[in-house]
Amino acid sequence: MKKTIYALLAAGFVGLMASSAFAQSNPNPSAAAIASAREILTDKHIQELYKEAVPSLVERSKNTLLQSNLNYQKDLNEVALKVAKDMAGREKEIGDQIAKIYASRFTEQELKELVAWYKSPLGKKVIEQEPQIFAAARGFMDQWAQTFSQQVIDKFRAEMKARGKAI
Repeated sequence: MKKTIYALLAAGFVGLMASSAFAQSNPNPSAAAIASAREILTDKHIQELYKEAVPSLVERSKNTLLQSNLNYQKDLNEVALKVAKDMAGREKEIGDQIAKIYASRFTEQELKELVAWYKSPLGKKVIEQEPQIFAAARGFMDQWAQTFSQQVIDKFRAEMKARGKAI
């Protein structure tokens, strides 16, 4: 469950950051700004969100290839281990890009203030509580979606019934 929450947070965070990349306020952040952004991301443990990206993508790719090459299962399993080893560390590219995107959205001074804030007692509490808040929010969203989905289906049925077509 924890990995699922982290994966969802990563997808949302990376998607948010990537979509914002096109509307950057500073498309060429300084090395100091990027370093401050990296510090913020480290303090927030953002690397936890994508640390399994390489092994997960290797496994997914292997499974995709297995679907049409079942007779090569043993070989593909062996190759997957080699590919994972060869590609290890590439997830750092994600962290580097997130830091650059983050740095492009704030001034160097703002980033320094954020670094200090995340090291404050309140900032540390935010970092500690966010995963639990997101998990609770995700639980609510799942429950809401299930209830809402049923309401939508009921509405479809009522509208179709009004047309004389029961579904």
